[in-house]
Amino acid sequence: MTEIINSHSDMEMVATAPDPLVARDLIKKFNPDVLTLDVEMPRMDGLDFLEKLMRLRPMPVVMVSSLTGKGSEVTLRALELGAIDFVTQNRNWVFAKECWRIAK
Repeated sequence: MTEIINSHSDMEMVATAPDPLVARDLIKKFNPDVLTLDVEMPRMDGLDFLEKLMRLRPMPVVMVSSLTGKGSEVTLRALELGAIDFVTQNRNWVFAKECWRIAK
């Protein structure tokens, strides 16, 4: 994902985190414009993290997962919790195109 995002001159991946607890610290440090968040992560589910994040530090979040598809229960829940969009993690070119579209 980092290579795909950084391949666009107007976007930069400032940090990556292995789990939501590390992500929390990196969000405080880097204050990103947009956060990409997977649903399936160690130590805390992505939807649980999204809910806590939106309550304590609202920011634009794009859900990225093989579980997020148009109309899926996970996607609808993420949007209810405050995610601004979702990208189905499938082929890289689709992912890159969607990241660029959402960032604009």
